[in-house]
Amino acid sequence: MNVLFDLMIGFALNLTMGFIVVRFIYYTSNPKQQKYIFTFLSFNILIYFVSALLRDVQLSIGFGFGLLAVFSTLRYRTEQIPVKEMTYLFISMTLPFMNTLFMATRINFTELILVNLLVLVLLYIIEKRWGLPCEANKLIRYEKIELIKPEHYPQLLADLRQRTGLNIKRCEVDQVDFLRDTAQLTIYYDEPAETANYPHAVQNKPYEKATLHSRL
Repeated sequence: MNVLFDLMIGFALNLTMGFIVVRFIYYTSNPKQQKYIFTFLSFNILIYFVSALLRDVQLSIGFGFGLLAVFSTLRYRTEQIPVKEMTYLFISMTLPFMNTLFMATRINFTELILVNLLVLVLLYIIEKRWGLPCEANKLIRYEKIELIKPEHYPQLLADLRQRTGLNIKRCEVDQVDFLRDTAQLTIYYDEPAETANYPHAVQNKPYEKATLHSRL
């Protein structure tokens, strides 16, 4: 009965931590990425019970980190997961291992709560980027191909700023399509944390180079 009590109180702490991280840290900064919430919480819950039930097995720690390594290498074939979402998935998988420590080590439950609070504070600070400038980037197609010349770089930046409304710091010419008189540019700009998910804000997405070559 005492074992069951430890298991459930640890589960309550782990679920609370997972919910706060996903709902109040991740979701508030990424409201358009609701499809990942189920994945984060499911991994968090299942891995907790797997690691907790193996607490009496001597290989439980090694097995747990092996399980973490396997999950961290997952690739979803239907859609490539962005780096930020992969990071939160890793956090969701790491929290259960941390929250089962009090059942297998000398750390007590109060100390574990303090560790969890420290993790929450650090994650919140990092997510909100307090004092940390963030340079966002975006791949775009640009039709004024005459402005990609080095001598027209100031005019290129001015035109991009005027048309996008973003404070673009610099840009790079990645590819040029002379058949269609277009160029592929990468623009870089400082993105405030509070506007990261505004509809006009630009989010990083992988570019399918093969698609471009097939059109040439």
